[in-house]
Amino acid sequence: MKDVKKSTFLGIMRYLKRRKFSLVFVILSAVLQVLFTLLIPYLAGKGIDCILSEGNVDFASLTKFLIAILCCTVGAAISQWILNVLSQKISYAVLSDARVDAFDKIQTLPLKFLDGTASGSVAGAVISDAEQFADGLLLGFTQLFTGIATILGLIVVLFVLRWEIALVVLCITPLSLVSAKFISSRSYKMFRAQSLSRAEQTAYIDEEIGNLKLVKAFSREGACGERFEELNKELNEISLKAVFFSSITNPVTRFLNALVYALVALTGAMLVLGTGGTFSVGSFGSVLSYCTQYTKPFNEITETIAEFQNSLACAARLFALTNEESESSDEGAEVLKEPQGAISLTHVDFSYEKEKPLIEDLNVEVKAGEKVAIVGPTGCGKTTLINLLMRFYDVDGGRISIDGKDLRTITRRSLRENIGMVLQETWLKSATVRENIRMGKPNASDEEVTEACKAAHAHNFILQLPEGYDTVLSESGSLSQGQRQLLCIARVMLLKPPMLILDEATSNIDTRTERKVQDAFEKLMEGRTSFIVAHRLSTIENADLILVMKAGKIVEQGTHLDLLSRRGFYYELYHARF
Repeated sequence: MKDVKKSTFLGIMRYLKRRKFSLVFVILSAVLQVLFTLLIPYLAGKGIDCILSEGNVDFASLTKFLIAILCCTVGAAISQWILNVLSQKISYAVLSDARVDAFDKIQTLPLKFLDGTASGSVAGAVISDAEQFADGLLLGFTQLFTGIATILGLIVVLFVLRWEIALVVLCITPLSLVSAKFISSRSYKMFRAQSLSRAEQTAYIDEEIGNLKLVKAFSREGACGERFEELNKELNEISLKAVFFSSITNPVTRFLNALVYALVALTGAMLVLGTGGTFSVGSFGSVLSYCTQYTKPFNEITETIAEFQNSLACAARLFALTNEESESSDEGAEVLKEPQGAISLTHVDFSYEKEKPLIEDLNVEVKAGEKVAIVGPTGCGKTTLINLLMRFYDVDGGRISIDGKDLRTITRRSLRENIGMVLQETWLKSATVRENIRMGKPNASDEEVTEACKAAHAHNFILQLPEGYDTVLSESGSLSQGQRQLLCIARVMLLKPPMLILDEATSNIDTRTERKVQDAFEKLMEGRTSFIVAHRLSTIENADLILVMKAGKIVEQGTHLDLLSRRGFYYELYHARF
């Protein structure tokens, strides 16, 4: 826990260093506000002493003190306004920086992390946790700074006015510190647990909304509702505990306030009566006012501790994301230029979890320009093989090479720029049709985009959209799955990369359109090394090489007719579908 707190504080300081000049002005504003605020009771006490007796008032001096009090009040108000403005600017600048860093980190995280972490949890850290972090930081600036400065300033003033009263106040101070420590240590644990529970609930909601059709199709509404109630109940219980510890702040500080005030009043009255006028009534009034101000910052600090602890817990989750280990660096790797497309897999081993082996001792040789099909039952490693070819994951053992170069010696960017990929799952960003198609080639002309769409047989339905190619789409827009897939195919048609990976690329397209797209793919694949993952074996009969996978291994390889003649596993798969 201490290590987490330490790393969290170091993370906060790292962001504050970027705003160090603004931070200096925040501290100055806080000091000025405290200085003006502390002068007011002193001046008020001096004004009281101008009233010498009944009918005997030094109005000239009293007027000066009243004007000085007015100036101090205005100065305190202006200083507080500057403090609030600068604090908000720093807090929301830190919030902006933290979110940018978190988003940039997500771009560099390995897929292994993202595959094993709920997307709702990641989104919650970037959005809600970052917001809570900024709110706590704002409270820290506006109340912790001024509170600490007020406490230190009041101790000095009380010693100057009357050291006996200062000692009385200092004797009570440890009680305030102990109570603050007790509350903060327990509230941090509760608010950290609350943050984790809230993240789990957010991830579950995101998962359910994203798969609502599946939930309804299997009539799992009741079970999902029960699971949500469990998560909600857990969050409710943790939140109540957190609120309980934070709620004891007010009664504890009020008790200490009353105790300090009573002791100071008693001590001050005895000093007024027993010092023969050396300790005046005006000074006594100033001391009582300072005593009230002395306990006020403790109130503010302890009241904000709960919120600040919640902020630290949220910051810890945000920094846990930004501190995740990024994908291995490509430093020193060479850029892949004009590849021929000869691909070799030599003694490749890979598993997502070490205790569950998936691919073992895989050996494949693909010549440049060959069309290779990968078939096999679900879970045999087809998509995993594609992930390895794209370096979404690195092999655990062996090597994969292109034109004799190990993939690990090639930059990921140049590798992926030379491979066109169409997946079964489609993705469109919130942009126009034209911008979606240009994703891999932003400088493509309108004519090139149109030709690519015609080749993908997407041109006709695009023209029927409200604004044609300028129609703004969204990720959850009204396009059918087939239309969305055609747009993804058009992206690859526009790029014309040296190598292709088609993972069930035509799975969401009707049979008539599929035949047309297959013809377009045949033209596109001419002279290009291509990998095709397909469940419909009729689509890969013309492949130069078919790899038949089973339990992470290549059990058969050859042409379609050759494999059928062997009457092996491929023969069984083929006839099981026809």
